[in-house]
Amino acid sequence: MGVLPLPLPLLLLAAGTQASGLQLDGCRFALGMEDGSIPDSRLSASSAWSDSTAARHGRLGRSDGDGAWCPAGPVFPEEEEFLEVDLGRLHVVTLVGTQGRHAGGHGREFARAYRLRYSRDRHRWLRWRDRWGAEVTGDLGDILGTLGMTWHPPPVARALRVYPRAPRAMSVCLRLELYGCPWEAGLLSYTAPRGQVMALDPAPVVLNDSTYDGYSVGPLQFGGLGQLADGVLGLDDFVRSRERRLWPGYDYVGWRRPPGPRPHVELEFEFEGLRTFRAMQVHCNNMHTRGVSIFGEVECRFKRSLATAWEPTSATHSLAGAVKDPSARSVTVSLGGRQARFIQCHFFFTGEWMLFSEITFLSGESGHVRPHPDLPGPWHPPPTDWPGQPVAKADHSHTSILIGCLVAIILLLLGVIFLILWRQYWKKILGKAQRRPSEDELRVQLSVPGDTIVINNATGVARGPPRYERIPPGQGEYQEPTRPRPSLPPAPPGPEPEGGAGAYAEADVTGGSAYAVAGPSPGPAPSPALPAFPRRRLRFREKLGEGQFGEVLLCEVEDPQALPPLSRPPDLPRGRPLLVAVKVLRPDATKNARRDFLQEARTLGRLRDPNIVRLLGVCAGAGPLCIITEYMEHGDLHQFLGGPRGPALSLATLLHVGAQIASGMRFLAGLNFVHRDLATRNCLVGEGFTVKVADFGMSRHLYAADYYRVRGRALLPIRWMAWECILMGTFTPASDAWAFGVTLWEVLTRCREQPYGRLSDEQVIANAGHHFRAQGRQEYLPCPPGCPAALHGVMLRCWSRDAADRPSFGLLHRLLRDHTVLA
Repeated sequence: MGVLPLPLPLLLLAAGTQASGLQLDGCRFALGMEDGSIPDSRLSASSAWSDSTAARHGRLGRSDGDGAWCPAGPVFPEEEEFLEVDLGRLHVVTLVGTQGRHAGGHGREFARAYRLRYSRDRHRWLRWRDRWGAEVTGDLGDILGTLGMTWHPPPVARALRVYPRAPRAMSVCLRLELYGCPWEAGLLSYTAPRGQVMALDPAPVVLNDSTYDGYSVGPLQFGGLGQLADGVLGLDDFVRSRERRLWPGYDYVGWRRPPGPRPHVELEFEFEGLRTFRAMQVHCNNMHTRGVSIFGEVECRFKRSLATAWEPTSATHSLAGAVKDPSARSVTVSLGGRQARFIQCHFFFTGEWMLFSEITFLSGESGHVRPHPDLPGPWHPPPTDWPGQPVAKADHSHTSILIGCLVAIILLLLGVIFLILWRQYWKKILGKAQRRPSEDELRVQLSVPGDTIVINNATGVARGPPRYERIPPGQGEYQEPTRPRPSLPPAPPGPEPEGGAGAYAEADVTGGSAYAVAGPSPGPAPSPALPAFPRRRLRFREKLGEGQFGEVLLCEVEDPQALPPLSRPPDLPRGRPLLVAVKVLRPDATKNARRDFLQEARTLGRLRDPNIVRLLGVCAGAGPLCIITEYMEHGDLHQFLGGPRGPALSLATLLHVGAQIASGMRFLAGLNFVHRDLATRNCLVGEGFTVKVADFGMSRHLYAADYYRVRGRALLPIRWMAWECILMGTFTPASDAWAFGVTLWEVLTRCREQPYGRLSDEQVIANAGHHFRAQGRQEYLPCPPGCPAALHGVMLRCWSRDAADRPSFGLLHRLLRDHTVLA
């Protein structure tokens, strides 16, 4: 790895100077509840007593509606009623102001206290706790007062939920304003080892990151923010803290010198997007009398995306000699304007202990700088005199009944008109096939649970309405065809729960493989032994996708050479990092989901081929259930070919890539498995142009445009699907051969354009109808530039109308491996 040395003037030490980070004193701007700059569309609530007490009326200092947000019923001590505010982007929220409902003297409801939850992505909600671990805050004693509560530590959040609390069941109403400032640092999370305990007299000093809001697995914390980004700088004496009643050492996170050569602490930082970094500032303690010293050397690596390797040139510098001044200080290290989204820094020990209180970065967004929102002046609504809390009144007129009936009739008519237009729209796209007197009518359907969408009525030989299985967002699939297949070899029984016999239901985890068994076994099916993977070796890197029942995470394995042979790839070079995809089952998943999850792992464990991504193990026991599979260091084939190395690849190299994909698919076809989503996005590239077939494409938001959404639910890769898959829901190895032809076309074009890029999704479906009718109106993908005519002829054979005319994967592999298509 190359090293970029930095001259001494670029590393500045200044005792007693503050790091240029979060300045909490100046971060108290109103964020827009009272003045209306936060629109009503960003306000929501768990419930409301009526429309006049909906979430949009929960603005501090305003008397709109009935004067405040009021939940539908009384608030109980354990009730989960909340008012949610979406700030639109990440902010540091330092203070909240709350009021009750006054409504011109008619209101008497207010919240005695409240608790807070916040989220940076609108999916994972975190409980806010103060520095002493308490959740409930506030003590508003009357409805007229405005309670301003400062939050220590201040959460970094995009959305917040305020939960009013009450000591007993009672009516509660709430108005609020949030105060803070935009989170310009761009830091999403940092990964660090857990802080340790220093044994001192008269009491040990706990140097942990007590406010960290991410995950903690074993000795590692990842996926969150904590004391290293809270804007609080520690004192010269680390035993003391800036706030009273906190335990000794609270302001610092510290680590003891580990054994071994060049001992260091590794910290990794993830940012919202690509940024240009000028410098890093680290506030550290230097109290020599207690064995604490500033780091002697720092080395930082950079990369622009998670799936790519770290850039070979790092920024590094060694401090010239020991720093004798025992004062705590900020060390500023120049990063030379490097562009990255991820930064990994190694801080090397010079003493027994190393203590940090804050790490900040001087950086800006690459390409453009997001402007600061203007702070509008105060706005005051016109005085209104609203009545008290609404009371249901008897309405002696029939006006409301008549209006309700008219609205219902209008909505019913609109619904009927919409259904008629929808049906005619699809008929117009696909047309009607010519009828043959000897054939039955074929109804072509796209089916998802609870919905049947009639696409086209044409003639054919199908005897029943074929159906799709639902493809959840983020779920790549292998699927067995319905005809009989040879059974897989049995494996010895293992300790996993029973229930693997019979038909396997589709997995509910994003990015998982949906294998299906053709039919139940005649006898009890043995449970294969699943290799156990050590959870403590996983280091979180990035979330690849998320679904209804789980997440797919990209992780790096610590010391992969120490893993058992079954838990690491056989071709892993010594000293190279190992990237793995971790499919995590939610703790609240049902028993059926857990059984299906384990069955998926058993099926994956039986696939052993050099060109198929393999199962490395399962994490069971304490913690969530996880499936660990390979992930290649160069990421997916689509990004690899579309990157800077794609145009330089020779035709022979591209044929080698295609031959490896055909080899992996030949293995699956030999077991009678059907992939159903073969494309370059679902092939991973490793060292030496090693290519393996995977199934992560749908879990990447990057490829959302490659999937056609049916009624907003099921996702179909229609540009890669054979006509019988689109129109009849029939999946066979021959339909995979069609997808292979499209994948080979992607490889030869170096992924510079989407298949059928000039056609809309509806026109692609219409083209499938033309293939079915075979009237000469069907369109094929053109010959890629520089592609031999014989090779394009192989693609055209893959796109034959009749499945029997398409080449097998064994033949495709031989043609590409032996370069027969170039003869």
